[in-house]
Amino acid sequence: MCTGNSCRSQIAEGFLKKLKPSTSVFSAGIETHGVNERAIKIMSEVDIDIRLQTSNHIDEYRNIHFSHIITVCDHASENCPVFSSQSIRHHVNFTDPAKVNGTEEEIMKEFRRIRELIRIYLEAFVKENL
Repeated sequence: MCTGNSCRSQIAEGFLKKLKPSTSVFSAGIETHGVNERAIKIMSEVDIDIRLQTSNHIDEYRNIHFSHIITVCDHASENCPVFSSQSIRHHVNFTDPAKVNGTEEEIMKEFRRIRELIRIYLEAFVKENL
């Protein structure tokens, strides 16, 4: 989960689906901003297609009992609703690449950097928790 469910949580959803295809994975935000085109592009560079993923609000998942909830930004962590399930919460703050200013090359470089940080985190998460 992240703030707008457009970049970081979408990237995480894509990686988790690839790393653990037998697990149900959802991403959401406390707002919905649509899936970011740059996120789609940088994930395609690592052979993960997130074009069909959707930007969803966390309220859509109120009745799902999650084993784990991962927040990928401080704002989402601070505003994450309480779920009735006994889910284990995990938090790591990744910078929002959509907020980077600069040339297209500089922006894409930041998207790739965040993608790799998320990949590294999730590979370790899967080994330790799933």
